[in-house]
Amino acid sequence: MQATQAATAFLDWLANEKRASPLTVEAYRIDIAGFLGFLTNHLGAEPDLTALAELRQADLRGWLASMANDGAVNATRARHLSAVRSFFRYLARRQGVDNPALKLVATPRVKRPLPRALPSTQALGVANDIGEATDNAWVQARDRALFTLLYGCGLRIAEALALTVRDAPLPGADAMLRVVGKGAKERIVPVLPIVREVMQAWVAVHPDRQPASPLFLGQRGKRLDPGVAQRTMRVYRHQNGLPEHATPHALRHSFATHLLAGGADLRSIQDLLGHASLSTTQRYTAVDEVKLMEVWRKSHPRA
Repeated sequence: MQATQAATAFLDWLANEKRASPLTVEAYRIDIAGFLGFLTNHLGAEPDLTALAELRQADLRGWLASMANDGAVNATRARHLSAVRSFFRYLARRQGVDNPALKLVATPRVKRPLPRALPSTQALGVANDIGEATDNAWVQARDRALFTLLYGCGLRIAEALALTVRDAPLPGADAMLRVVGKGAKERIVPVLPIVREVMQAWVAVHPDRQPASPLFLGQRGKRLDPGVAQRTMRVYRHQNGLPEHATPHALRHSFATHLLAGGADLRSIQDLLGHASLSTTQRYTAVDEVKLMEVWRKSHPRA
């Protein structure tokens, strides 16, 4: 079997058995295709499973070095290496291809950036005023509902856009919202009364209130594209002087940071955000420490 055929089988397995999101599958496809493209040039022919099993540390380091020469930063190279390792784990289980060289290659060191939240006044301003950039009444209601939901419930933009009309958290309905996150994992998040009120105003003018219809629609009647939401936020932040990190995802960071500052425990925040690992949630404690040090430097006479 050629390596490209094995890669196709791996991607099918990711999509159908692991139920990875389309974006995740596409990211793996790109990363593995780059790896196999390098090997084709490096080895002089398209690799098969035997060639993959016989790869040496030097071959793998050469691949990482070629990416560095092309300008790839450590985070990018680490991601590509992680994708290739997942591919080889699949090959070991399904094809008997075992290559210990991968275990001997060090992962490029990556310093994860701290989550960048907005101050509460700015986050509330986004949720309250985002719809004022357009004269279209139903687009105003949609945008206010979407961004209020992102900040009020800490959702990822993809999670919010995947909701249907039947999922809309309305006044008098169930106090919790069921969200399908990464890896098709479900979680339950509470919904604030203000989020329900804004959502009710949006559903009242929703162009298609069939239960299975997308909750957030674009102007052509299809599910709202994430790029449109990103552009809406970009226009808003330029008009209102917000920092460049003011994105839809920054509202999720703001949700977690403000909960932590208000006394919420990490385990609860982990459940609300749908993080698989507590270590991911712990990054928000570092954000709190950074703010504390900033206050100390500005306030202490000996700082």
